[in-house]
Amino acid sequence: MSTLKFDEGRLMQVLVAPIVSEKATMVAEKSNAVTFKVLQNATKPEIKAAVELLFKVEVKGVSVVNTKGKTKRFGKTVGRRDNVRKAYVRLKEGQELNLSGEAA
Repeated sequence: MSTLKFDEGRLMQVLVAPIVSEKATMVAEKSNAVTFKVLQNATKPEIKAAVELLFKVEVKGVSVVNTKGKTKRFGKTVGRRDNVRKAYVRLKEGQELNLSGEAA
């Protein structure tokens, strides 16, 4: 577990949702990483601590990507999608994460 102390209530909110897509699946198979949608102001140490707390696994590293929301038109109305912050969480060798909340 990490040596830094974080508020457990905050850690429960850092991970918004797992991302299940073709790219996320390829990354998971190739580099033993899991992809999550996280809060906009979440830091790498917070994300690492949240994954270790919730799923009881050891994290090797965290990479973060900020994606700007696209501007879309719906007829005359102009709308905008939300900005998304994705975290690619690499797990240590031998660690596996089932999104049902159990570690293998």
